[in-house]
Amino acid sequence: MSTSEEPRVFVQISRPEGSLEDDIWTKTPEDKPKKRRRLHPAWTVAAVAFLALVGAAGFRAAPGVLMVPLQQEFGWSTTVLSAAVSINLVLFGLTAPFAAALMERFGIRAVTAVALALIGTGSALTVLVNQSWQILLTWGLLIGLGTGSMALVFAATIANTWFTRSRGLVIGILTAGSAAGQLVFLPFIAVLAQDPGWRQASLLIAAGALAVVPLVLKFLKNSPSDAGVLPYGAEEPSAAPAENAPAVGAGTPAEPRRNAAVRALLVLRSASRNRTFWALAAGFAICGATTNGLIGTHFIPSAHDHGMPETTAAGLLAVVGIFDILGTIASGWLTDRFNPRILLAVYYQFRGIGLLVLPLLLGSSVQPSMIVFVVIYGLDWVATVPPTAAICRQVFGADGSVVFGWVFAAHQLGAAAAALAAGAIRDATGHYTYAWLGAAAMCTIAAVISATIRKDAGRPQPAAVAAASVD
Repeated sequence: MSTSEEPRVFVQISRPEGSLEDDIWTKTPEDKPKKRRRLHPAWTVAAVAFLALVGAAGFRAAPGVLMVPLQQEFGWSTTVLSAAVSINLVLFGLTAPFAAALMERFGIRAVTAVALALIGTGSALTVLVNQSWQILLTWGLLIGLGTGSMALVFAATIANTWFTRSRGLVIGILTAGSAAGQLVFLPFIAVLAQDPGWRQASLLIAAGALAVVPLVLKFLKNSPSDAGVLPYGAEEPSAAPAENAPAVGAGTPAEPRRNAAVRALLVLRSASRNRTFWALAAGFAICGATTNGLIGTHFIPSAHDHGMPETTAAGLLAVVGIFDILGTIASGWLTDRFNPRILLAVYYQFRGIGLLVLPLLLGSSVQPSMIVFVVIYGLDWVATVPPTAAICRQVFGADGSVVFGWVFAAHQLGAAAAALAAGAIRDATGHYTYAWLGAAAMCTIAAVISATIRKDAGRPQPAAVAAASVD
C-alpha cells in the first residue's frame, strides 16, 4: 500500500500589521473559497415589477366604482361610459404585443416608466372632464395606452428575461400584482367616490401610478447582463462550436435591434399559422370577457341595481382581489408541475359555473352564498395567465413573450366587447341577467377549446421571426 501523501502547497499571505492570525495557511485542491450566497438580482427586479403592476392596477378598480357617480353628475348613459371602458380595453390589448417588442428594443425600464406616466397623466386629467368625448380621451386613449404597456405581457417578459427556473411561479406572483393593486386601491376609491367625490378618487389613481416611477428608474434593470449575472436558475454555458450557435431570430442578442413594430407583426404572421395560437387566443378572449369586461366593469353597478350599497359591492370585489392573489400564485406553482392545457380547461369551467348562479346570488345584502362565489371567482380570476404564458413559451420559444402579447390582445378585445355589450343589455332590459348567462355559456366553450389543444403543444417550434424574415 502506498504511503505517499498528496503534495501540499504553502502560500505566504500578507496580513495587516497587528493581525492575530497565522501568516501561513495550508491550501489543498479541496480547499476552495466558498462564495457567500446572496439574493439573486432577478428577485429584486421581480419585486419592483410587482410594485409597478400594483401602481398600474389602480385604474382597473376604477370604472365600476366611478360609473354611478359620473352618471349622477353628468347624466351620461351606461352605454357611453361602457364605450370609454371598451376603448381602454381595446388599447390595453392591442398595445401589449408592441410593448413587448419595445421592451426588447429599448429596454424594460424605459417602457415601464413611460407607461406609468401615461396612466398617471390620464387619471389626473380625468378630473377636468365635462363632456362625454373627454372621458373617451382620458379613460380610453391615455390610460389604455399606459395600461396596455403594463399589461400581463410585462409579467411574461420579466419572467422570460430574468428566470430560467420557477418561471410559472414568478408569472403567477407578478400577475397577482394586478390583483394586489385592485385590493389596495378599490376600497379607498369607493370611499372617496362617495365623499368627497370621484375627482379625488381619480387623483389617488394618478398618485399611485406616478409614485412607482422612481423605483422603476432606480432598480428595474433591463436584463441580467446589466447586473453582470446569468438569469436565475441558469448555468454557465459551455463552449460550443460556431456552427451550433442559434440563428438570428431565435433569441440572439441581435434580435432586439429589429424595429419593434415590424417584429411584433412578423411574430403575429408566423404564430397565426399555428392552430394552438388561435385556441389560446379564443380562450383568452373569453377570459377577458368574463373578468375585466363583465365582473370588473359591471359587478358593482349590477349589485347597485339590486339595492346593495356601492361600498359593500366594492368590498366584495376587493375580496375577489385577495383570493386572486392566492389563486394566481397557486396556478403558477401548478403550471410548473402539471399539463397547462388541462389546468385551463378546469379554470374556465369553474368560472362558467360561478357566472351561471350569480344572478341568483345578487341582493341588497351579502349572503353566505355570495361569499362562496366571491372566493371561488377570486381564486379563478386570472389563474389562466400562468398556463397560457407557459404554452406560449413552450410552443413559440424565443418569441413566446410577443406571442403572449397577441394572445393578451385577444383577451382585451373580448373584455371590450363584453363591457360594451353588457352596458347595452343593461340599458335595453334594465338588468344584467342575460349578460351573466351568456358569459357562463362562453366559459364552457373556452373549457372545451383548451382541453382540445394538441398534446404535443409543448414541443418548441422554430423561431417565428426567423421564419418570417426569410419569406
